[in-house]
Amino acid sequence: MRRTWLVFALGLLVACGTETEEPELPPEELGRCADFDPLKRPLFGDAHVHTTISLDANTQGTRLRPIDAYRFALGEEVGIQPHDPEGNPMRTVRLRAPLDFVAVSDHAEFFGTIHGCLTPGSKIYDRDDCVTFREDPDKAFYRFNLLVSARPGDARYPAVCGKNAKHCKGPGDVIWREIREAAEAFYDREDTCRFTTFVAYEWSGAPGTRNWHRNVIFRNEHVLERPISYFDESRPEVLWRLLKEECIEAKGHCDVLAIPHNTNLSNGTMMTGIDSTGAPYTAAIAALQAELEPLIEIYQHKGDSECLPELGGPDEFCDFEKVPYVTLAGANLGSVSQPPEADFVRNILAEGMRIESEIDVNPFAFGIVAGTDTHLGTPGNVEEDGYPGHAGAGTPAREELPPGLVDDVYFSPGGLTAVWAEENSREAIFLAMRRKETFGTSGPRIPIRFFGAWDLPEGLCDDVDRVAKAYDAGVPMGGTLESSGASKPAFAVWASADPDSAVGLERLQIIKITVDGDSHEVEVFDVAGDTSGEATVDDACNPVPLEGGASELCGIFVDEDYDPTKKTLYYARALENPTCRWHTLACLAAGVDCEDPETIGKGYEACCAPKSPNHPPVPREIRERAWTSPIWIAPSP
Repeated sequence: MRRTWLVFALGLLVACGTETEEPELPPEELGRCADFDPLKRPLFGDAHVHTTISLDANTQGTRLRPIDAYRFALGEEVGIQPHDPEGNPMRTVRLRAPLDFVAVSDHAEFFGTIHGCLTPGSKIYDRDDCVTFREDPDKAFYRFNLLVSARPGDARYPAVCGKNAKHCKGPGDVIWREIREAAEAFYDREDTCRFTTFVAYEWSGAPGTRNWHRNVIFRNEHVLERPISYFDESRPEVLWRLLKEECIEAKGHCDVLAIPHNTNLSNGTMMTGIDSTGAPYTAAIAALQAELEPLIEIYQHKGDSECLPELGGPDEFCDFEKVPYVTLAGANLGSVSQPPEADFVRNILAEGMRIESEIDVNPFAFGIVAGTDTHLGTPGNVEEDGYPGHAGAGTPAREELPPGLVDDVYFSPGGLTAVWAEENSREAIFLAMRRKETFGTSGPRIPIRFFGAWDLPEGLCDDVDRVAKAYDAGVPMGGTLESSGASKPAFAVWASADPDSAVGLERLQIIKITVDGDSHEVEVFDVAGDTSGEATVDDACNPVPLEGGASELCGIFVDEDYDPTKKTLYYARALENPTCRWHTLACLAAGVDCEDPETIGKGYEACCAPKSPNHPPVPREIRERAWTSPIWIAPSP
């Protein structure tokens, strides 16, 4: 009854714009959930979600609000664009299983602008920019987005907001209240702990359209009075300082972290060890980033950022969901370029260890997560079959669904954020994020564990108490294995197939990154599973062999070649058997036969050939996967 009343009250708040008192609840403690597990359990969620509150989602025709995103995450069916003349959605979507947690992370820069432009009687409703926003959303999308592409120091609120943004800050506060109230309304505070929400937003700086975005996530309901957007502070290092001063170090119970957006569209500028003034990181700035940004997003709707094929070492499975764009504008406009290695997580992790050698602090000691970056208000909507697009770019579908594929063929459904936590509560999940006991998946709910130690118990894979023994012996993903007199670190990794999927696991791998001076080396080791590479799919997308893949895999790896004088890290990766990619399934459903040109309807040209001669081909099939956070080993003194 309590949650029903809150949802009803929230509806009145959003409709009327009236104020309510902020809930004054004490900070929660671990142990309130009935299914508390000290050895931790996997929780799957989405920490990168946009609704109609975000400018780009709104101009793409999205009408779902935060309360709708939470309803969807809990398993309810929702309607999405296009909408008919009466406003009824022409498509519906539903998750195959509810999520455990969600952070709705709408772009903060235009909270007040959108609300004011859509609210008759507001100070800006009749201004030209607002009329354009309502009557020509495509034009408004580009006009407003130019503002977040300004250089650090030059970013400003839209002119329509007036001096000091006085006409937009009040309406923006209404939206921030809505976000907070929605999160509170859907957070399960009973001991059932069915669903967890986080108050969050996205800081959306993109100088020169190079992606610098961060998702800012608060630990509890004690948050900033007003989010710090790119228009308020356009320098990342100052954003971190302000979050620390105004939240973490302020009186009360505020706590916060930020997760850098998938890095593949920053054209090599997001993680460089150079601050926004062009100066190399000091130890203080590096430590500040390490504290405020413990995680990095390795995969989402706009592609994979793990690695580039054949850069830094051979890896036959590196070529997964790569997009041939280098900036957000390139992704929106389809302008093809070769991404730089500096945009990819393996290089970033190595660069962090190199920087640490110089200033004794690693600013890029990131744990791993993934997300959707959906702009439909549909968190966790990651199925390849029936993928509706995510409305983050490409052709809008406001009044009608354009013919052909529903999204840019290089984009994908995105992934899931996952943690190992004692219970499904804000406290437990946030602490898991802070200690980096996290992993990301490309969509399937693959629980994967990864431990490192100097001496692992024999027969660990077959031991029913392997989790407890692994914790006792060493450190889990996200941890650092301290230097020891031992010379050969050992690692245990195990994973289970998604229980709701017919697709099994093919193999487990451990990836090693070693830094030697200014260079680094990457090695990939198969540690469990079928490494023959014979599994595939037939022309109808049926798996071959039909009964293939493992329900569970476990492997132990001892690094016989470990060099204690070099900085080294390891992370694990689980790969499923091959399945057909979303565009392949859509092309089959449309009856496309590449041998018969008459079957290739408008919008389906990419089913059979690259979009143009300079566009790379798109793989027909993929291996879905999960990535763990790394385990670091500090070199011996």
